[in-house]
Amino acid sequence: MRSYTYQLIGAEISATTRFCDQLIQVSPLPHDDELLMRSIECSKKNTVDDPQQIPISDDPNRRDALLLNGNFNSSSDIQALLQQVRGRMNRGARLFVVLYTPYAQWIFRLLTYFGLRSGALPTTFVTETELRSLLRLSGMEVVRIRPAVFFPLRIPFISWLINAILPVLPGIRRLALTWIVVARPLPKSAPAPSLTIVIPARNERGNLESALVRMPQFATNDVEIIFVEGNSADNTWQEIQRLLPLYSDRFRLVALQQTGRGKNDAVRLGFSKATGDLLTILDADLTMPPELLPRFYDAWCQGHGEFVNGNRLVYPMEGQAMRSLNLLGNRFFAKALSYVLGIRIGDSLCGTKLLARRDYERLVEWRECFGDFDPFGDFELLFASSELAMGVVDIPIRYLARTYGETNISRFRDGWLLLRMTVYGFFRLRLGRSR
Repeated sequence: MRSYTYQLIGAEISATTRFCDQLIQVSPLPHDDELLMRSIECSKKNTVDDPQQIPISDDPNRRDALLLNGNFNSSSDIQALLQQVRGRMNRGARLFVVLYTPYAQWIFRLLTYFGLRSGALPTTFVTETELRSLLRLSGMEVVRIRPAVFFPLRIPFISWLINAILPVLPGIRRLALTWIVVARPLPKSAPAPSLTIVIPARNERGNLESALVRMPQFATNDVEIIFVEGNSADNTWQEIQRLLPLYSDRFRLVALQQTGRGKNDAVRLGFSKATGDLLTILDADLTMPPELLPRFYDAWCQGHGEFVNGNRLVYPMEGQAMRSLNLLGNRFFAKALSYVLGIRIGDSLCGTKLLARRDYERLVEWRECFGDFDPFGDFELLFASSELAMGVVDIPIRYLARTYGETNISRFRDGWLLLRMTVYGFFRLRLGRSR
Protein backbone atom coordinates (compact mmCIF):
# COMPACT_ATOMS: atom_id res chain seq x y z
CA MET A 1 0.00 0.00 0.00
CA ARG A 2 2.83 2.40 0.85
CA SER A 3 4.46 1.61 -2.48
CA TYR A 4 1.25 2.48 -4.34
CA THR A 5 0.89 5.69 -2.33
CA TYR A 6 4.38 6.80 -3.30
CA GLN A 7 3.67 5.92 -6.92
CA LEU A 8 0.74 8.38 -6.87
CA ILE A 9 2.84 11.10 -5.27
CA GLY A 10 5.86 10.37 -7.46
CA ALA A 11 3.83 10.59 -10.67
CA GLU A 12 2.52 14.03 -9.71
CA ILE A 13 5.98 15.37 -8.81
CA SER A 14 7.58 13.78 -11.89
CA ALA A 15 5.35 15.87 -14.16
CA THR A 16 7.68 18.75 -13.29
CA THR A 17 10.96 17.18 -12.16
CA ARG A 18 11.56 15.23 -15.35
CA PHE A 19 12.31 18.63 -16.90
CA CYS A 20 14.56 19.77 -14.02
CA ASP A 21 18.36 19.55 -13.94
CA GLN A 22 18.52 17.86 -10.52
CA LEU A 23 16.32 16.57 -7.69
CA ILE A 24 17.67 16.93 -4.14
CA GLN A 25 15.89 15.50 -1.12
CA VAL A 26 16.62 17.67 1.90
CA SER A 27 16.92 16.30 5.45
CA PRO A 28 15.14 12.96 4.99
CA LEU A 29 13.42 11.75 8.15
CA PRO A 30 14.92 8.75 10.01
CA HIS A 31 12.18 6.39 8.82
CA ASP A 32 12.40 7.51 5.16
CA ASP A 33 13.15 4.40 3.05
CA GLU A 34 13.63 6.35 -0.25
CA LEU A 35 10.53 4.79 -1.84
CA LEU A 36 9.36 8.25 -2.90
CA MET A 37 12.74 9.29 -4.31
CA ARG A 38 12.86 6.12 -6.39
CA SER A 39 9.38 6.80 -7.78
CA ILE A 40 10.23 10.35 -8.98
CA GLU A 41 11.66 10.87 -12.47
CA CYS A 42 14.68 13.16 -12.82
CA SER A 43 17.94 12.84 -14.73
CA LYS A 44 20.00 13.39 -11.56
CA LYS A 45 19.00 12.71 -7.94
CA ASN A 46 20.84 13.40 -4.67
CA THR A 47 20.18 13.57 -0.93
CA VAL A 48 21.57 16.01 1.64
CA ASP A 49 21.19 15.64 5.40
CA ASP A 50 21.17 19.37 6.11
CA PRO A 51 19.89 22.40 4.13
CA GLN A 52 23.36 23.97 4.34
CA GLN A 53 24.64 21.12 2.15
CA ILE A 54 22.40 22.12 -0.76
CA PRO A 55 24.72 23.27 -3.57
CA ILE A 56 24.11 26.84 -4.69
CA SER A 57 24.11 27.53 -8.43
CA ASP A 58 24.80 30.97 -9.89
CA ASP A 59 23.41 29.87 -13.26
CA PRO A 60 20.06 31.69 -13.66
CA ASN A 61 18.98 29.15 -16.26
CA ARG A 62 19.40 26.17 -13.95
CA ARG A 63 16.28 24.52 -12.51
CA ASP A 64 16.86 22.39 -9.40
CA ALA A 65 14.03 20.65 -7.54
CA LEU A 66 14.26 20.37 -3.75
CA LEU A 67 12.13 17.82 -1.89
CA LEU A 68 10.87 17.90 1.70
CA ASN A 69 9.00 14.67 2.37
CA GLY A 70 7.03 14.76 5.62
CA ASN A 71 9.40 17.25 7.26
CA PHE A 72 6.65 19.75 8.04
CA ASN A 73 4.69 17.16 10.03
CA SER A 74 7.74 16.44 12.22
CA SER A 75 8.98 20.00 12.68
CA SER A 76 8.58 22.39 15.59
CA ASP A 77 9.96 25.32 13.54
CA ILE A 78 8.89 25.14 9.91
CA GLN A 79 9.83 28.76 9.24
CA ALA A 80 13.46 28.18 10.26
CA LEU A 81 13.63 25.14 7.98
CA LEU A 82 12.17 27.09 5.06
CA GLN A 83 14.52 30.03 5.60
CA GLN A 84 17.52 27.69 5.53
CA VAL A 85 16.30 26.11 2.29
CA ARG A 86 15.46 29.51 0.74
CA GLY A 87 19.03 30.69 1.38
CA ARG A 88 20.33 27.96 -0.93
CA MET A 89 17.85 28.50 -3.80
CA ASN A 90 18.38 30.51 -6.97
CA ARG A 91 15.50 31.94 -8.96
CA GLY A 92 15.02 28.81 -11.04
CA ALA A 93 14.80 26.38 -8.11
CA ARG A 94 11.49 24.88 -7.01
CA LEU A 95 10.63 23.41 -3.61
CA PHE A 96 8.34 20.35 -3.47
CA VAL A 97 6.73 19.72 -0.09
CA VAL A 98 4.85 16.49 0.64
CA LEU A 99 2.79 16.82 3.80
CA TYR A 100 -0.12 15.33 5.65
CA THR A 101 -3.02 17.76 5.88
CA PRO A 102 -4.98 18.63 9.03
CA TYR A 103 -7.70 16.26 7.78
CA ALA A 104 -5.30 13.33 8.22
CA GLN A 105 -4.77 13.98 11.92
CA TRP A 106 -7.92 12.18 13.09
CA ILE A 107 -7.15 9.19 10.87
CA PHE A 108 -3.72 8.76 12.44
CA ARG A 109 -5.26 8.92 15.89
CA LEU A 110 -7.99 6.47 14.94
CA LEU A 111 -5.56 3.94 13.46
CA THR A 112 -3.31 4.22 16.50
CA TYR A 113 -6.26 3.78 18.86
CA PHE A 114 -7.31 0.53 17.18
CA GLY A 115 -3.74 -0.73 17.01
CA LEU A 116 -3.54 -0.56 13.22
CA ARG A 117 -0.36 1.52 13.27
CA SER A 118 2.59 2.00 15.58
CA GLY A 119 5.26 4.58 16.09
CA ALA A 120 5.16 8.27 16.91
CA LEU A 121 2.31 10.37 15.60
CA PRO A 122 3.04 13.32 13.31
CA THR A 123 3.17 16.35 15.57
CA THR A 124 2.42 19.28 13.26
CA PHE A 125 -0.44 19.83 10.84
CA VAL A 126 -0.69 23.16 8.99
CA THR A 127 -3.67 24.60 7.16
CA GLU A 128 -3.38 26.12 3.69
CA THR A 129 -3.56 29.63 5.16
CA GLU A 130 -0.77 28.86 7.61
CA LEU A 131 1.27 27.24 4.86
CA ARG A 132 1.06 30.26 2.58
CA SER A 133 2.04 32.59 5.44
CA LEU A 134 5.05 30.47 6.41
CA LEU A 135 6.30 30.42 2.84
CA ARG A 136 5.81 34.18 2.43
CA LEU A 137 7.67 34.88 5.67
CA SER A 138 10.53 32.72 4.39
CA GLY A 139 10.85 34.53 1.05
CA MET A 140 8.81 32.09 -1.04
CA GLU A 141 5.32 31.74 -2.44
CA VAL A 142 3.03 28.90 -3.46
CA VAL A 143 2.99 28.03 -7.14
CA ARG A 144 0.36 25.32 -6.79
CA ILE A 145 -1.20 22.94 -4.28
CA ARG A 146 -2.52 19.62 -5.53
CA PRO A 147 -4.14 16.76 -3.63
CA ALA A 148 -2.12 13.57 -3.83
CA VAL A 149 -3.78 10.80 -1.84
CA PHE A 150 -7.24 10.37 -0.35
CA PHE A 151 -7.48 6.69 0.52
CA PRO A 152 -4.72 4.30 -0.60
CA LEU A 153 -6.31 0.84 -0.82
CA ARG A 154 -4.89 -2.54 -1.71
CA ILE A 155 -7.40 -3.07 -4.53
CA PRO A 156 -5.74 -1.24 -7.47
CA PHE A 157 -8.83 -0.34 -9.52
CA ILE A 158 -10.87 0.94 -6.57
CA SER A 159 -7.87 2.82 -5.22
CA TRP A 160 -7.29 4.44 -8.61
CA LEU A 161 -10.98 5.31 -8.94
CA ILE A 162 -11.08 7.03 -5.54
CA ASN A 163 -7.82 8.90 -5.97
CA ALA A 164 -8.68 9.93 -9.54
CA ILE A 165 -12.24 11.10 -9.04
CA LEU A 166 -12.13 12.83 -5.63
CA PRO A 167 -9.40 15.37 -6.57
CA VAL A 168 -11.55 16.77 -9.38
CA LEU A 169 -14.67 17.33 -7.28
CA PRO A 170 -15.13 20.98 -6.25
CA GLY A 171 -14.95 21.44 -2.49
CA ILE A 172 -13.48 17.97 -1.96
CA ARG A 173 -9.94 18.48 -3.25
CA ARG A 174 -8.57 20.09 -0.11
CA LEU A 175 -9.83 17.14 1.98
CA ALA A 176 -7.06 14.89 0.64
CA LEU A 177 -4.90 13.27 3.29
CA THR A 178 -1.71 14.26 1.48
CA TRP A 179 -0.92 17.46 -0.40
CA ILE A 180 1.90 18.22 -2.79
CA VAL A 181 2.89 21.87 -2.54
CA VAL A 182 5.22 23.53 -5.05
CA ALA A 183 6.85 26.81 -4.01
CA ARG A 184 9.19 29.20 -5.75
CA PRO A 185 11.62 31.69 -4.21
CA LEU A 186 10.75 35.36 -4.45
CA PRO A 187 13.74 36.65 -6.45
CA LYS A 188 16.15 39.33 -5.43
CA SER A 189 17.38 42.17 -7.63
CA ALA A 190 19.39 41.21 -10.73
CA PRO A 191 20.66 42.88 -13.93
CA ALA A 192 17.96 43.74 -16.46
CA PRO A 193 17.57 40.82 -18.91
CA SER A 194 17.44 41.28 -22.67
CA LEU A 195 14.07 41.01 -24.41
CA THR A 196 12.75 39.53 -27.66
CA ILE A 197 9.31 40.62 -28.90
CA VAL A 198 7.77 38.32 -31.51
CA ILE A 199 5.11 39.91 -33.73
CA PRO A 200 3.17 37.37 -35.84
CA ALA A 201 1.73 39.20 -38.84
CA ARG A 202 -0.74 37.91 -41.42
CA ASN A 203 -2.50 40.58 -43.48
CA GLU A 204 -1.45 43.29 -41.00
CA ARG A 205 0.39 45.72 -43.30
CA GLY A 206 -1.41 48.77 -41.92
CA ASN A 207 -0.43 48.08 -38.28
CA LEU A 208 3.28 47.29 -38.47
CA GLU A 209 4.82 50.77 -38.51
CA SER A 210 2.52 51.86 -35.71
CA ALA A 211 3.79 48.94 -33.62
CA LEU A 212 7.35 50.24 -33.96
CA VAL A 213 6.47 53.90 -33.48
CA ARG A 214 4.49 53.14 -30.33
CA MET A 215 7.02 50.70 -28.88
CA PRO A 216 8.01 52.13 -25.45
CA GLN A 217 11.30 52.14 -23.58
CA PHE A 218 12.24 49.18 -21.38
CA ALA A 219 14.63 48.87 -18.45
CA THR A 220 16.99 47.23 -20.93
CA ASN A 221 18.29 48.70 -24.17
CA ASP A 222 18.83 45.20 -25.56
CA VAL A 223 15.50 44.75 -27.34
CA GLU A 224 15.03 42.47 -30.33
CA ILE A 225 11.85 42.54 -32.44
CA ILE A 226 11.10 39.60 -34.71
CA PHE A 227 8.40 39.94 -37.36
CA VAL A 228 7.04 36.60 -38.55
CA GLU A 229 4.97 36.97 -41.72
CA GLY A 230 2.67 34.17 -42.79
CA ASN A 231 0.87 33.80 -46.11
CA SER A 232 -0.37 37.40 -46.35
CA ALA A 233 -2.32 38.80 -49.28
CA ASP A 234 -1.85 42.53 -48.52
CA ASN A 235 1.91 43.05 -49.01
CA THR A 236 2.69 42.59 -45.31
CA TRP A 237 6.12 41.09 -46.17
CA GLN A 238 7.01 44.03 -48.39
CA GLU A 239 6.01 46.44 -45.62
CA ILE A 240 8.27 44.64 -43.17
CA GLN A 241 11.18 44.93 -45.58
CA ARG A 242 10.51 48.68 -45.92
CA LEU A 243 10.52 49.17 -42.14
CA LEU A 244 13.71 47.27 -41.31
CA PRO A 245 16.23 49.96 -42.35
CA LEU A 246 14.03 52.79 -41.04
CA TYR A 247 13.96 51.55 -37.41
CA SER A 248 17.16 49.54 -37.11
CA ASP A 249 18.71 52.34 -35.02
CA ARG A 250 16.11 51.79 -32.27
CA PHE A 251 15.81 48.01 -32.22
CA ARG A 252 17.48 44.87 -33.44
CA LEU A 253 14.99 43.90 -36.13
CA VAL A 254 14.58 40.45 -37.68
CA ALA A 255 12.17 39.37 -40.44
CA LEU A 256 11.08 35.76 -40.90
CA GLN A 257 8.55 34.02 -43.14
CA GLN A 258 6.80 30.92 -41.87
CA THR A 259 6.40 27.89 -44.09
CA GLY A 260 3.53 26.55 -41.97
CA ARG A 261 0.27 28.24 -41.08
CA GLY A 262 -1.31 29.81 -38.01
CA LYS A 263 -0.21 32.00 -35.14
CA ASN A 264 1.20 29.16 -33.06
CA ASP A 265 3.50 28.12 -35.89
CA ALA A 266 4.62 31.75 -36.29
CA VAL A 267 5.31 32.16 -32.55
CA ARG A 268 7.28 28.91 -32.44
CA LEU A 269 9.40 30.05 -35.36
CA GLY A 270 10.05 33.44 -33.76
CA PHE A 271 10.91 31.95 -30.37
CA SER A 272 13.26 29.42 -31.97
CA LYS A 273 15.29 32.27 -33.52
CA ALA A 274 15.11 34.62 -30.52
CA THR A 275 18.28 35.70 -28.71
CA GLY A 276 16.71 37.61 -25.77
CA ASP A 277 16.68 36.32 -22.20
CA LEU A 278 12.92 36.96 -22.08
CA LEU A 279 10.38 36.22 -24.79
CA THR A 280 7.03 37.88 -25.36
CA ILE A 281 4.36 38.14 -28.05
CA LEU A 282 2.67 41.21 -29.45
CA ASP A 283 -0.28 40.62 -31.76
CA ALA A 284 0.12 42.73 -34.88
CA ASP A 285 -3.49 43.92 -34.69
CA LEU A 286 -2.40 46.07 -31.70
CA THR A 287 -5.56 45.27 -29.74
CA MET A 288 -3.10 44.83 -26.85
CA PRO A 289 -1.41 48.27 -26.71
CA PRO A 290 2.38 48.07 -27.21
CA GLU A 291 2.72 50.76 -24.55
CA LEU A 292 1.81 48.14 -21.90
CA LEU A 293 4.60 45.70 -22.72
CA PRO A 294 6.94 47.15 -20.04
CA ARG A 295 4.40 46.05 -17.42
CA PHE A 296 4.94 42.44 -18.51
CA TYR A 297 8.70 42.90 -18.51
CA ASP A 298 8.76 44.62 -15.11
CA ALA A 299 6.47 42.01 -13.54
CA TRP A 300 8.95 39.28 -14.47
CA CYS A 301 11.98 41.31 -13.35
CA GLN A 302 10.35 42.10 -10.00
CA GLY A 303 9.66 38.42 -9.42
CA HIS A 304 5.88 38.49 -9.48
CA GLY A 305 5.83 35.43 -11.74
CA GLU A 306 7.90 33.40 -14.18
CA PHE A 307 5.00 33.34 -16.65
CA VAL A 308 3.30 36.71 -17.19
CA ASN A 309 -0.15 36.47 -18.75
CA GLY A 310 -2.28 39.27 -20.17
CA ASN A 311 -5.84 39.66 -18.90
CA ARG A 312 -8.32 41.48 -21.15
CA LEU A 313 -11.36 40.78 -18.97
CA VAL A 314 -10.86 43.32 -16.15
CA TYR A 315 -11.45 46.71 -17.78
CA PRO A 316 -14.20 47.80 -20.19
CA MET A 317 -13.26 47.02 -23.79
CA GLU A 318 -13.11 49.57 -26.55
CA GLY A 319 -16.02 49.54 -28.98
CA GLN A 320 -16.43 46.17 -30.66
CA ALA A 321 -13.05 44.82 -29.55
CA MET A 322 -14.74 41.57 -28.47
CA ARG A 323 -18.23 40.38 -29.30
CA SER A 324 -20.51 39.27 -26.47
CA LEU A 325 -20.36 35.58 -27.35
CA ASN A 326 -16.56 35.72 -27.54
CA LEU A 327 -16.45 37.44 -24.15
CA LEU A 328 -18.63 34.72 -22.64
CA GLY A 329 -16.40 32.04 -24.15
CA ASN A 330 -13.25 33.70 -22.84
CA ARG A 331 -14.63 33.83 -19.31
CA PHE A 332 -15.69 30.19 -19.51
CA PHE A 333 -12.30 28.95 -20.70
CA ALA A 334 -10.46 31.02 -18.07
CA LYS A 335 -12.53 29.36 -15.33
CA ALA A 336 -12.27 25.91 -16.91
CA LEU A 337 -8.49 26.05 -17.30
CA SER A 338 -8.02 27.43 -13.79
CA TYR A 339 -9.87 24.35 -12.54
CA VAL A 340 -8.07 21.86 -14.80
CA LEU A 341 -4.58 23.25 -14.13
CA GLY A 342 -5.02 24.10 -10.46
CA ILE A 343 -3.78 27.68 -10.93
CA ARG A 344 -5.60 31.01 -11.11
CA ILE A 345 -5.96 32.39 -14.64
CA GLY A 346 -7.93 35.53 -15.38
CA ASP A 347 -7.83 35.20 -19.19
CA SER A 348 -6.69 32.08 -21.04
CA LEU A 349 -6.71 33.52 -24.56
CA CYS A 350 -4.93 36.87 -24.41
CA GLY A 351 -2.29 36.87 -27.13
CA THR A 352 0.42 38.55 -25.04
CA LYS A 353 2.41 36.37 -22.67
CA LEU A 354 6.00 36.62 -21.39
CA LEU A 355 8.43 33.98 -20.14
CA ALA A 356 12.16 33.30 -19.98
CA ARG A 357 13.82 31.72 -23.02
CA ARG A 358 15.24 28.93 -20.84
CA ASP A 359 11.75 28.12 -19.58
CA TYR A 360 10.50 28.03 -23.18
CA GLU A 361 13.22 25.50 -23.99
CA ARG A 362 11.87 23.35 -21.16
CA LEU A 363 8.40 23.85 -22.59
CA VAL A 364 9.58 22.39 -25.91
CA GLU A 365 10.83 19.30 -24.04
CA TRP A 366 7.49 19.09 -22.21
CA ARG A 367 5.59 19.30 -25.51
CA GLU A 368 7.48 16.29 -26.85
CA CYS A 369 6.27 14.26 -23.85
CA PHE A 370 2.76 15.68 -23.51
CA GLY A 371 1.90 15.91 -27.19
CA ASP A 372 1.47 18.64 -29.80
CA PHE A 373 -2.21 19.31 -29.22
CA ASP A 374 -2.72 23.08 -29.57
CA PRO A 375 -3.04 24.77 -33.00
CA PHE A 376 -3.35 28.22 -31.38
CA GLY A 377 -0.58 28.17 -28.76
CA ASP A 378 -2.34 29.89 -25.83
CA PHE A 379 -3.41 26.71 -24.06
CA GLU A 380 -0.07 25.02 -24.67
CA LEU A 381 1.78 27.86 -22.92
CA LEU A 382 -0.62 27.82 -19.97
CA PHE A 383 -0.58 24.03 -19.63
CA ALA A 384 3.21 24.03 -19.59
CA SER A 385 3.44 26.96 -17.16
CA SER A 386 1.40 24.94 -14.69
CA GLU A 387 3.16 21.62 -15.22
CA LEU A 388 6.63 23.20 -15.05
CA ALA A 389 5.63 25.11 -11.88
CA MET A 390 6.63 28.50 -13.28
CA GLY A 391 4.25 30.66 -11.26
CA VAL A 392 1.66 32.67 -13.22
CA VAL A 393 0.75 36.33 -12.74
CA ASP A 394 -1.90 38.25 -14.70
CA ILE A 395 -1.43 41.77 -16.09
CA PRO A 396 -4.78 43.55 -16.66
CA ILE A 397 -4.88 45.40 -19.99
CA ARG A 398 -7.40 47.57 -21.84
CA TYR A 399 -8.42 45.60 -24.92
CA LEU A 400 -8.75 47.84 -27.98
CA ALA A 401 -10.66 47.54 -31.23
CA ARG A 402 -8.84 46.85 -34.49
CA THR A 403 -7.99 49.82 -36.70
CA TYR A 404 -6.88 47.77 -39.72
CA GLY A 405 -7.75 44.36 -41.14
CA GLU A 406 -10.09 41.63 -39.92
CA THR A 407 -9.82 38.96 -37.27
CA ASN A 408 -8.78 35.45 -38.27
CA ILE A 409 -10.80 33.86 -35.45
CA SER A 410 -13.86 31.70 -36.11
CA ARG A 411 -16.02 31.73 -32.99
CA PHE A 412 -17.69 28.35 -33.36
CA ARG A 413 -14.98 26.32 -35.10
CA ASP A 414 -12.19 27.61 -32.86
CA GLY A 415 -14.39 27.48 -29.76
CA TRP A 416 -15.06 23.79 -30.40
CA LEU A 417 -11.32 23.14 -30.72
CA LEU A 418 -10.65 24.98 -27.44
CA LEU A 419 -13.30 22.92 -25.68
CA ARG A 420 -11.74 19.71 -26.99
CA MET A 421 -8.32 20.83 -25.72
CA THR A 422 -9.77 21.62 -22.29
CA VAL A 423 -11.30 18.15 -22.03
CA TYR A 424 -8.08 16.60 -23.29
CA GLY A 425 -6.11 18.44 -20.62
CA PHE A 426 -8.58 17.37 -17.94
CA PHE A 427 -8.09 13.69 -18.70
CA ARG A 428 -4.33 13.93 -19.21
CA LEU A 429 -3.49 16.14 -16.23
CA ARG A 430 -6.20 15.44 -13.67
CA LEU A 431 -6.98 11.77 -14.25
CA GLY A 432 -4.07 10.36 -16.21
CA ARG A 433 -1.43 10.46 -13.45
CA SER A 434 -3.62 8.66 -10.91
CA ARG A 435 -3.48 5.40 -12.82
